[in-house]
Amino acid sequence: MVQPASQMPDECLATWRELALHSDLSLAEAMARAAAEHPEAPLHLFGPDGQRSAALAEVHAQGLALAGSFHALGLRPGDVIAMQLPNGIENAVLFQAAAMLGCTLLPIVHIYGPHELAHILADSRARALIVPDRWRGIDYLDRLARLPVLPDLAHRIVMGSEVPDGCLALADLPNGDLPPIAHDPDALALLLYTSGTTAAPKGVRHTSRSILAELTAQRRDGPADDFGLSPWPSGHIAGTLGVMGHALLGRPMVILESWDAMLAARLVERFKVRQMSGTPFHLSGLLEAAAAGGHDITSFTQFLIGATTVPPALVAQSEAAGIRCCRCYGSTEMPTVSQCDPGDPLDKRLNTDGRPNVGVEVRIVSDDGLDVAPGAEGEVAVRGAERFAGYTDPALDAMSFLPGGWFLTGDIGRIDADGFLAITDRKKDIIIRGGENISSREVEELLLTVPGVREAAAIGAPDARLGERICAVVTVDGTAPVSIESIDAAFRVLGVARQKVPEHLVVVDAFPRTPSGKVQKAELRPELAVSGQIAAR
Repeated sequence: MVQPASQMPDECLATWRELALHSDLSLAEAMARAAAEHPEAPLHLFGPDGQRSAALAEVHAQGLALAGSFHALGLRPGDVIAMQLPNGIENAVLFQAAAMLGCTLLPIVHIYGPHELAHILADSRARALIVPDRWRGIDYLDRLARLPVLPDLAHRIVMGSEVPDGCLALADLPNGDLPPIAHDPDALALLLYTSGTTAAPKGVRHTSRSILAELTAQRRDGPADDFGLSPWPSGHIAGTLGVMGHALLGRPMVILESWDAMLAARLVERFKVRQMSGTPFHLSGLLEAAAAGGHDITSFTQFLIGATTVPPALVAQSEAAGIRCCRCYGSTEMPTVSQCDPGDPLDKRLNTDGRPNVGVEVRIVSDDGLDVAPGAEGEVAVRGAERFAGYTDPALDAMSFLPGGWFLTGDIGRIDADGFLAITDRKKDIIIRGGENISSREVEELLLTVPGVREAAAIGAPDARLGERICAVVTVDGTAPVSIESIDAAFRVLGVARQKVPEHLVVVDAFPRTPSGKVQKAELRPELAVSGQIAAR
């Protein structure tokens, strides 16, 4: 389904024209233009240590200087610069520096341990990695020490006072001049890793065109001088877009170092934030904090909610608090496919994920790639200017696209008679915990390394706040006792991100299987719910 330009509202037509203006710009060119047109646009960072702020012109100037330093180190256009940092002003500077040098920026979710980090660095062939020394109990230097030999990784750069031998201090990089760089809007500009059906995170490749298309389409959400608030980590596509919205469009932004519901409620009231995106976890926490602290958060014209299953009761609770809650749907590969608008009927905002965004095409297809009957369920296939350029692994591309550039999302949905998309199920075997995709297969392979585990299946146990938590269902071989504590200990030794550690354990005698021997998770889940071992979905 595509919404023809002739039927678009005037404000959407204006956005579409602006999108056309951006289509031939690289990120570097768009950043330079935004800094010139909106030099005072503020970026505010809030965390346990208070507030830090910078104007866009200042961030841009620091980014240019850092790009010169990177060039002095030997980094060149096309190189991948990885960073695993908590949210901070430095992230915004690094985004600018990578773009100005024509490099590909790779923000990595800060929770990933050495297990995931090693794979991402090797797969991306990153030339440089920037990390803090420590942050909130995480020892990043230990992560560096546990990395294997990575021939492509020429520079390990540390932000902080403790810099091990063989590493460079971010504050002490050599000065250098940035030579003229030829920028290509179709070159790889951003690389993000996301979990899916494969055991290892998948590299999602975005160009300047796709990032600018996504951000420009979102300009219809409100006036250019409205503050946005981002609760997302920078390694997540939504967190990246929050920083990019400031860098590329000059949008005033408030960014949290890490999620703090009470702080967020105070900041919404202080800055009269009109738009924010988050998961049910963010929205429920914000509503509770606002009520407890007496904060007025009704400045929201809309709260975009997605990244996992959205309980209709939470949408209704938001409405009762005076906040227009608007469900949305997207992914790292296609950041915003559809969204509800504040003026849409309540039943649509309760039960659908909105209409496709301007310029986004959506099809509902069968397993053989053919369109299903109107209103019927099938796999959601999408295309549009925001669509990613493909995975780092060409084998994944071969199974992820239909002819004509249609990306198969792995989600099941339907489109109603009014053009609203509703995501109804998940075809790909992933667990979505707090907005983060977790590969069931990866968790299962890790479980098989735990002493005493014979077979393993990882399923999503419904959770009112996080959407889902990981439930490990195992059979045992009797060689060692298996408990949630022994699983936790084994995952720690492997250096796995904490979000991937199972929080529920169920031991069974045998799995329900197909005639070919495949575990039938669709049967396993209701069996566990009936027995009370996990909550019913």
